[in-house]
Amino acid sequence: MTARYALIGHPVAHSLSPRIHAAFGEQCGIPLRYELIDVPPEGFAAAVAAFEREGGEGLNITLPHKAAARALCATLSARARRCGAVNTLIRGAGGWHGDNTDGTGLVHDLTERHRLDLRARKVLLLGAGGAAHGVAPALLDAGIDSLWIVNRTPERADALSDRLGEPGRVHTRYWKDLPELGVFDMVVNATSAGRGSDRMDLPSSLVSARTLAVDLSYGEAAIAFLSWARAQGCETVLDGLGMLVEQAAEAFRLWHGQRPDTDPVYAELRARGPALHSAE
Repeated sequence: MTARYALIGHPVAHSLSPRIHAAFGEQCGIPLRYELIDVPPEGFAAAVAAFEREGGEGLNITLPHKAAARALCATLSARARRCGAVNTLIRGAGGWHGDNTDGTGLVHDLTERHRLDLRARKVLLLGAGGAAHGVAPALLDAGIDSLWIVNRTPERADALSDRLGEPGRVHTRYWKDLPELGVFDMVVNATSAGRGSDRMDLPSSLVSARTLAVDLSYGEAAIAFLSWARAQGCETVLDGLGMLVEQAAEAFRLWHGQRPDTDPVYAELRARGPALHSAE
């Protein structure tokens, strides 16, 4: 029987994950079945339990379930424990093992594909939800100088900062404080702000031409932030497509013991251009 895998989230119809994992499976000679499961938060635990009963081997987790997935795990990887969010479930004899491949995916895309040096950068992280939790520890491990977390709900930013446990390097501020924070070497958008519009209201004082601007979303969901960054003169502006492919490759490795070559898959998806739709 072909092994069964899936992405579970709400919504998921836009997802590129089935295409990505099908390409990885073909490349590695591994037959697999990869599905999409759309379920709202109140049905998440039941959907995961049903998938397990039906013989499912692994799950990718996307919005809005990354925090809830942690509670369903019998065991957690060190990086999942550290960030407090799970985006990958691996079926084991004792239940689900939870991991988080988002941060690894982001850093691999930036440092390997785009050859960017993240060391000693002053970094602004916009947002404190599941995506922000996934990437924050990896950015610290990549050698950034400091991480400034700003969220519209300050308590969530404080909770992420406390979890990271590095008060000398990690700082939180209110959204209203943005005009006073000065210039950053890197700005990461992990929010849904601006989604569905072509404008994002951020102060121009946050960036210079040398600022690296990264949106964790891709396609239409990233347009507002990327347009803002380009309008401010940022020379390096990236969406989250590369991160999506790299985090999927890490999940594939956890499930199958092989890490596929991501370059041809990334190139094929990037060639689709405007057809890319949303975020995971």
